[in-house]
Amino acid sequence: MKKLQIGDKVRFLNTVGGGQVKGFLNKQLVIVEDENGFDVPVLISECVVVETAGNEKLGQPEAEVPDKEPVVHLNETNLISETAEGEKITTCLVYLPADIKNITQTSFECYFVNDSNYYLFFNYMSRENNSWKSRFNGIVEPNTQIFIEEFDKSQLNDLEKVCVQFVSFKHNKTYRFKNPVSVELRIDTVKFYKLHSFTENDYFDEKALVYYITRDDIPEWEMLVSAGDIQRAMQEKNVSEDRPRVQKVLRKEKDPVIEVDLHINQLIDSQEGMNNAEILEFQLRKFNEVMQENLKRKGQKIVFIHGKGDGVLKNALLKEIRNRYKNCYSQDASFSKYGFGATMVTIR
Repeated sequence: MKKLQIGDKVRFLNTVGGGQVKGFLNKQLVIVEDENGFDVPVLISECVVVETAGNEKLGQPEAEVPDKEPVVHLNETNLISETAEGEKITTCLVYLPADIKNITQTSFECYFVNDSNYYLFFNYMSRENNSWKSRFNGIVEPNTQIFIEEFDKSQLNDLEKVCVQFVSFKHNKTYRFKNPVSVELRIDTVKFYKLHSFTENDYFDEKALVYYITRDDIPEWEMLVSAGDIQRAMQEKNVSEDRPRVQKVLRKEKDPVIEVDLHINQLIDSQEGMNNAEILEFQLRKFNEVMQENLKRKGQKIVFIHGKGDGVLKNALLKEIRNRYKNCYSQDASFSKYGFGATMVTIR
């Protein structure tokens, strides 16, 4: 493979486009000026030389390299309207139903929103067993939203765990350094069956399901600790030295029992068009989501309300517990409160 040089004309290997090499960021990234005059950072491994700096054509018929019209090079400030709020990066994934009136059968569209003054070199992935699959990657312009993909209900299981990574930069100007972002999200697929999960939002006229990646530069996973918590911790650290060195520790109250009603009419707004097998699969998916969310909470008790019925759902839950949650203990829940219609699981 020919080593890239400044002045080479290249096309991109896995995406549409190309341009002329202007420089190198490091051993892996090259700066390519595209046909619109923008400098684009691209992996060297993703570039194929079609014409060298010495005008030597390489394996490309001349007809495949169309004549370019004169390009007007504009300063970025004429193209990007920056705001004071946009200096802190807010990003999110937005899911829109194609037909919100038919929520049980409709397909969905996924968009990525870049609410900032920065360009983002962006990668969107889903988890497959112990590996990751890239579903979309590219450069997202400032203050824009881009279409990622369309999918139907049969693909929801592939989207339970997703990851967004991006590196931020500005074009032809100085800017404040931002740390690279890598955020993993657990998508609650049950919400795609519930009409009320789709709400008014700041980015689309239609109601949508929004998952934030960053808010004001802070990755979503770091927001488990609030700014107020941090400030209080700092204040406590600087209190007077005469504070007692040994303090009474209050016993932590046990986690309250979690109740999960698995009746299908409590999980989705309408089950029209769903057969019994699909309903059972949906109920088991909700059961497993709740179990996975609580597996690290030793001693947590969860009551799954399934009703008495013909025992199909209860037997399916017990089978899941035996096969997937062997360390957990299950028993009939309180008869006085639930009758014979509930099973209690204790996390061990």
